[in-house]
Formats: sequence, C-alpha cells, structure tokens
Amino acid sequence: MTVVVLGATGFLGRHICAALRDAGRPVRAVARSGPTPVDLLHSAPQTLAAVFDEADAVVNAAGRAWQADARDMERGNVLVVRTVLDALRLTDRRPRLIQLGSVHEYGTAEPGTAMAESRPPRPLTPYGRTKLEATRAVLDAVDRRRLDATVLRVANVCGPGAPRGSLFGLVAAAVHEARQARRADRTPPALRVSPLRAHRDVVDVRDVADAVVAACAPPAAVTGRVINVGAGRAVHMRTLVDRAVALGGVPLTVDEASGGGPATAADWQLLDIALARRLLGWRPRRGLDDMLGHLLSPHDPPLTDPSWRG
Repeated sequence: MTVVVLGATGFLGRHICAALRDAGRPVRAVARSGPTPVDLLHSAPQTLAAVFDEADAVVNAAGRAWQADARDMERGNVLVVRTVLDALRLTDRRPRLIQLGSVHEYGTAEPGTAMAESRPPRPLTPYGRTKLEATRAVLDAVDRRRLDATVLRVANVCGPGAPRGSLFGLVAAAVHEARQARRADRTPPALRVSPLRAHRDVVDVRDVADAVVAACAPPAAVTGRVINVGAGRAVHMRTLVDRAVALGGVPLTVDEASGGGPATAADWQLLDIALARRLLGWRPRRGLDDMLGHLLSPHDPPLTDPSWRG
C-alpha cells in the first residue's frame, strides 16, 4: 500500500511518515518543501489528482493552528480540504482519505465526562470551527461522491517537534534552554504560560501515527465515520508541565501570571476512544512519563524516503 502524506514536513506529518515507513508502507511526502513539493494553498485539484493517482491512501496532516489568524485557518483547514476532495473525485484509483480532525471541534465538556463521537460538536475557537467545517466537508463528500474517507478526531498531541507556539513546544524549548543555562552556570529565564487550569486529553504523537497506520487499510466500516484518537485520560495541565520540568532534570520556574502561552476556552477535554479500539484495533501505548520524555528528546523523524524521487 502506497500512502501520500500531505503536510509531511509538519509536526504530525513527520511522525506519520516515519510510522508508515516503519510499517513497510511506501510513502510519498507532500509539502511546500520536501520530496514532493506542492503548495496546497495554491494548487489546482488536477495537480493533486496526478499525485493521488499513485496512492492507495491519502493522509491529510496539513493545516493551520498556531500563530495563525482566522483567515489563515479558514484557508489552511477548510479550503485545502475542499481542494483535496475535488482532486480525489478526479482520480481513477479513488484512494482512501484519512483526514486529521481535532478534539477542539467538540469544545469543552462537563468535568468527569468523556466525549464520544455521537456528541454534538460545539467548538469554541476559530481553530475548532474550521476543523469542524473540514470534517463536515469530508463526510458530505463521502455521502455525495461515494469517496472512501474517515476522520480521526485527534486529542491534544505531544511530542518532539511540537510547534513553538503550543504549550508543549514552549515547555520543550524552556527545558532545552534551562539545560544550556546550567552548562553555562547561569539562571534560566522562567517558563511563562497562560493559567494552567484546564484538564486535557493529551496523546503521544507516536500513538497518533500508529492510529493513522491502522486507518489506512481497515474494514470498510470506517468509511464516513469520525473516530476519536486520544489517550483516554484527562491530565491537569499544571501537573503535566511540572512533571515535564521534573523529567527535564533542571531547575525551571513556571510563571502562570505573566502569560505568554496559548490561551483556550476548553477547561475539560476527555475523549472516549472505544470506537478506535473496536474499528481500528488501536489503543494508546505510551504513558505520561514516556510521552514527556519523548517530548524532551532531540529526536526528529527524517523526511528522506528512498522509495520516491523528489
């Protein structure tokens, strides 16, 4: 099975490409700069269709979240998806589409409750709203055009290479800087973040990549479905940050009062992942310390894939 990965140079895309190659799947990495250079924002459906005709599955890991305004998110999260759907309609092979959605499509929930796929989405942010619009476009295309597609609605993702604008990217950068400061015998600057009051479902990026691999060739029962992919646990964000700092092994002050980190309106997010276990045979395998240790590691999956020419 050959898999095209859109947004292959991004945080999720790199890890997904690595997991697919580890599973023995030939991968074609598509991004503005990469083995297959394509600007998804400015490409015609016919251009993408020529790429998709060589694939058995297409994974859309492209999108805009951090350091983007509402217009950027509309273009990156919605218009790109509509172009991808138009391109799939033009292909002869009709590869399966795996669209990566977001827990932020749901918004927030009552503390202690898990959000199943049947829960009506009520996004609270432009990011959540644009991701939900993309999800609805994919599901509508399945109904109208008989495309083979599924949406993996992914929890908050943690791992090396996390965007600097994200909480996990800020934590990793601060720990790295604190390690450098210790070697230079100086005091590191404080880690400044927004108030860490929320409880979130946070999943290891490797577990997300494993779910994508599983979704590339499951039974037809996944077609037209939204499937939650998360850790199945809600972690208090202050607890998570404190544990990451402890695992980093360096003295680092966490300052919630000064801001500087991402703010969000969702105070409780916990995904019900029973459907992923049943339909994909998938479950998260990494615990909290494993996930945070991986976040703080220098590991960054390579893009090079000898199976394809750039």
